[in-house]
Amino acid sequence: QVQLVESGGGLVQPGGSLRLSCAASGFTFSRYSMSWLRQAPGKGLEWVSAIHNIDATTAYADSVKGRFTISRDNAKNTLYLQMNSLSSADTAVYYCAKNPTRGTMLRSTVGYDYWGQGTQVTVSS
Repeated sequence: QVQLVESGGGLVQPGGSLRLSCAASGFTFSRYSMSWLRQAPGKGLEWVSAIHNIDATTAYADSVKGRFTISRDNAKNTLYLQMNSLSSADTAVYYCAKNPTRGTMLRSTVGYDYWGQGTQVTVSS
């Protein structure tokens, strides 16, 4: 069965960095685009970033552009999100999600067929 397991969250001071990982199993990881999304306390789900499976094209929400970097290692079946210059506005539960269709790259909060359980990122001094 498909599993997505996030890790790497935690408590970090403003201006700090974290790298999130999403370990994928149960499907051919290299054939599907992947996304990161987040949900801050009391707010709705926000799409953060996506990466295409074929040419590694990336996309970012304006709120994280220039600070976050998405990447993938198809040999390790792992998705990453490098987060720099973190602020309290980045405090959220972060989820990785799998696109349902080969060759597409969603930039939305809906349409994914599998999600991870989430990892908490807290930015606070």
